[in-house]
Amino acid sequence: MRESAAPAGRTGTDRREAAEAIQAAGTEERCWAAWAGWDKWDEVVVPDGPVVVLAAHPDDEVLGFGGTSGRLAAAGRQVHVVTVTDGEGSHPGSRLMPPPLLARARRAELAEALDVLGVDRGLRHRLGVADMRVDEEEADVGARVEKVLRDSGATLCVAPWTGDLHSDHEAVGRAARAAASAVGVELWQYPVWMWHWAVPDDPRVPWHSMRRLPLTPEELARKQAAVRCFRTQIAPLDDHPAVILPPGELAHHLRPFETVLLGTDSV
Repeated sequence: MRESAAPAGRTGTDRREAAEAIQAAGTEERCWAAWAGWDKWDEVVVPDGPVVVLAAHPDDEVLGFGGTSGRLAAAGRQVHVVTVTDGEGSHPGSRLMPPPLLARARRAELAEALDVLGVDRGLRHRLGVADMRVDEEEADVGARVEKVLRDSGATLCVAPWTGDLHSDHEAVGRAARAAASAVGVELWQYPVWMWHWAVPDDPRVPWHSMRRLPLTPEELARKQAAVRCFRTQIAPLDDHPAVILPPGELAHHLRPFETVLLGTDSV
């Protein structure tokens, strides 16, 4: 998930500040738990019909929308999952997990996680775009997502937030926005890194656009089990001791609800 920290399309200063924000220690979950802000957010209902869920890297779709995806799949709904990269850039310099081996491992982890969530194997789409370089292929990603939306008859597209400060997340979000607009499909965006770099009432975040998707204890337990499948991300490698998703980071994504932004891309 921490494959890149410098969003494209920004000035050098912006890119440096984005990198520093993502690499910094971040906001602890206890700060979010004590915040009354999310009590103001309305709950939102997923519209009828097929849903297409996008991810920049294997694990984003589970962290941001896994509980809801599992609920929809259990109800017999069609949930298409489009994973744009294989996440091969998460452990730069590792000799134990060089990019080709890491890509295979992360694809296998995602397959296991989606099995846990009950997502139909025939509704999974891998685009194979190079990690950390989605912005270079943004138009092509948008065209391929548009095809999935049209072919599936989707009524909703769910994608990473375009303000997340991660270059791949933002590029996938922009591609989804273009594709959803072309097809006339509703777009929801889920934050991933925002919970790390933002603080309660942060003016950089359009809080008025936030909505909640509550999870039952069973749905949350299923999501937790799916998250545990991402072993390369939640445990250190012998030659790469930094954990990509330590417990404090995972806590942001294992609440009894999920969060999406509606109808906006920025403040």
